[in-house]
Amino acid sequence: MQMKVCRAIFLLTAFAAGTVAAMAQYKSLQPPAPEGEMNGMETSQAKPMDMSKCKMEMSKCKCMDHGMESPVPAGTMRITFGDKSAEWTPATLAALPHQSITVVNGHTKETLTFSGIPLIDLLTRLGVPDKSEGKLLRLYLVAEGADGYKVVYSLAEIAPAVSHSTVIVADAMNGKPLVGSVPLRLVNTSDKGLSRCVRNLMAVRVLTVE
Repeated sequence: MQMKVCRAIFLLTAFAAGTVAAMAQYKSLQPPAPEGEMNGMETSQAKPMDMSKCKMEMSKCKCMDHGMESPVPAGTMRITFGDKSAEWTPATLAALPHQSITVVNGHTKETLTFSGIPLIDLLTRLGVPDKSEGKLLRLYLVAEGADGYKVVYSLAEIAPAVSHSTVIVADAMNGKPLVGSVPLRLVNTSDKGLSRCVRNLMAVRVLTVE
């Protein structure tokens, strides 16, 4: 009787061990479950991101940002003051009253005569005051060339009521039209040399010191 009981226990143990081994082998043969499938709950498979739409949305955000501006069209100069802006080309500037100034190239000692439009005349069209006093003294501008070269002027340097300097957007030099990607040049009569002379003038931004 004892032998029969021992044999029954042995057979049950062997059967249990075989069942565990069989289950382990079955699991190893199954493909891995997709991510997001847990406890019988399935989630929809994520779709690949459309990068073109992503770039489009990013560009929209940039345009909404006051610190970002849309690209300046080729051959054009853009002036901005707050939420106002104006774009100028040599053709549109040609119809405005011109003024001539004479400067000396500090390197070559050559005397140059430029003809163009006083910058203050273009600024006042956007509401920039032509006088610089009190809080207006905080206004300044950044002029940028097509090559990324930038210079800074205060409004006081440009306003005739305050400064003896003349700052023009020139479209001609020594009687000949300027050439370049943007054939305009910012020139002033106060500096010794032409260090703040901006070739291929692309942008003028009027800002305020906070």
